[in-house]
Amino acid sequence: MNFPTLKIGNLIPRYPIIQGGMAVRVSMAPLVSAVANAGGIGVIGATGMSAEELREEIRKARTMTRGIIGVNIMFAARNFAALVAAAIKERIDVIFTGAGFSRDVFDWGRESGIPVVSIVSSARLAKMADKLGAAAVVAESGEAGGHLGTDRTTAEIVPEIKKAVNIPVIAAGGIVSGRDIAEMVRLGADGVQMGTRFVLSTECTVSDAFKRHYLQARAEDVILIKSPVGLPGRALKNTFTALMKNGGLPKPENCRKCLKVCSKDFCLVQALENSARGLLEQGLVFAGKNVYKIKDILPVHKIFERLIREFKAC
Repeated sequence: MNFPTLKIGNLIPRYPIIQGGMAVRVSMAPLVSAVANAGGIGVIGATGMSAEELREEIRKARTMTRGIIGVNIMFAARNFAALVAAAIKERIDVIFTGAGFSRDVFDWGRESGIPVVSIVSSARLAKMADKLGAAAVVAESGEAGGHLGTDRTTAEIVPEIKKAVNIPVIAAGGIVSGRDIAEMVRLGADGVQMGTRFVLSTECTVSDAFKRHYLQARAEDVILIKSPVGLPGRALKNTFTALMKNGGLPKPENCRKCLKVCSKDFCLVQALENSARGLLEQGLVFAGKNVYKIKDILPVHKIFERLIREFKAC
């Protein structure tokens, strides 16, 4: 089996593999540049950053690669427009956006010549993105980590979305191996997006404790939680999720007002920052459904070598 050619605007990566833009401070310049250098598309998780922090991270990544880099910006972020403007000013290669739907971002993309990719979970939203000018869509299922727009599987939604649009469809959710990539290609996907697999890379800058939590995960440790954003989220069991379930989390004392909509049940950004820094008992650890299948931490180029080998064997 050969890899399909993925074209997003004028961008054609060597391999149709996109590293998911994981917030908060999980997908940073070292990981993003390593994925770009390996022939994929590296994506900075911009949500939780200020516009200036994002500009600095893009510049840092640019010094480390000549490959394709993008940003992922949640529409739910209050500074969404400022982050998009910062990314455009830095001439980012591609913008990924989800967790809500912005029509303005397509105009901004057209004006700047930067392709916009919508993260969707249904054929209806995919059609809307296609009509508004998306260069591609990420079909993200309920098997993904983080915030979820559906409880359906990747295998269910990819064929439906592929039939509904005339732009490339990138499968996302639960993809951790070359065999998984091959299955998505058979279903019609033009490429894949993988987040969880790349957390367990040497270049990912999250804490060792965060990575150990991934490595020690069992299938039954992967659960759904209710996010303050108003969406369900997929995370790993820990002390924080136990307190969340029992109503034992303290309310935020100083709200950052970083989200357009927030229940204020707890500070989501602080919880994600804590886990990335290694304070797992005070943090939320987002992870994809199949995290328990990953048993090693490898350099990104070795992950790519394995994915390519497994894919070709199919």
